Amino acid sequence: MTPGERALVARLCADRAGLAVDPEKDYLIESRLGPVARREGFGSVAELLQAVRDREEERLVWAVVEAMTLPETAFFRDPAVFALLRDQVLPKLARRRDGEPIRVWSAACGSGQEIYSLAMMLADAPIAGARVELFASDVSERLLEKAQSGLYTQFEVQRGLSARLLVRHFEKHEEAFVLSPRIRQMVRWRRVNLMEDLARLGQFDVVLCRHVLGSLTGPARGRVLAGLAAAVREGGCLVLGADDAVDPAGFSPVAGLPGVYAASADARAAA
Repeated sequence: MTPGERALVARLCADRAGLAVDPEKDYLIESRLGPVARREGFGSVAELLQAVRDREEERLVWAVVEAMTLPETAFFRDPAVFALLRDQVLPKLARRRDGEPIRVWSAACGSGQEIYSLAMMLADAPIAGARVELFASDVSERLLEKAQSGLYTQFEVQRGLSARLLVRHFEKHEEAFVLSPRIRQMVRWRRVNLMEDLARLGQFDVVLCRHVLGSLTGPARGRVLAGLAAAVREGGCLVLGADDAVDPAGFSPVAGLPGVYAASADARAAA
């Protein structure tokens, strides 16, 4: 790939999704875009990018951007976070909301392992007095399609999923495993670009956006964080990745759990 082609990819990713792509990582860019070029009928990545330049076609632009957003994910990633939600956050919210639905949003759900982990957890151990509504979104249409299908490879289910949960909630499907309709139907899906105005989505009691901010450009990181923070209702919490190293205004960190922040009236008034 030429420096100009790599720079084009980096610019498109930053402009459309706030994604920081190092134009010097030619192997990464080539390996991510090679399958896109083949799928779209181009003989090479160079031909794909030339078409992006010439046609200015949104579908092709987003095919390039989405290919560079592939996340690293697993079922029940960071188990302490799920234990906190199950044992402390959701029971406390159930008492506080007094019968109102508790809204939980996985804001960059990728291929769905995080939100399905929550769904399985709630199905196996319902929170007394809680009505929990699960929402999931991603900027990638292809990842959303995969997530909604509930179809995972042997490698994917082995990452974080116990044998008990696999037997309980999945069925063998050829060389893969498919999640039960009961669990899939617990989640509502929507394509959302976190760079856009998030106010239209309403507010949530728990917002999860883990291991995402570090992949964004500096300006995008601030913008996305502000949008996520504004989407959390008072008394709720914002769950980021332990390695995101941010301190959202209007939130106080939960002791012993890096990346987990509680929204409080006092903290927000001081922000």
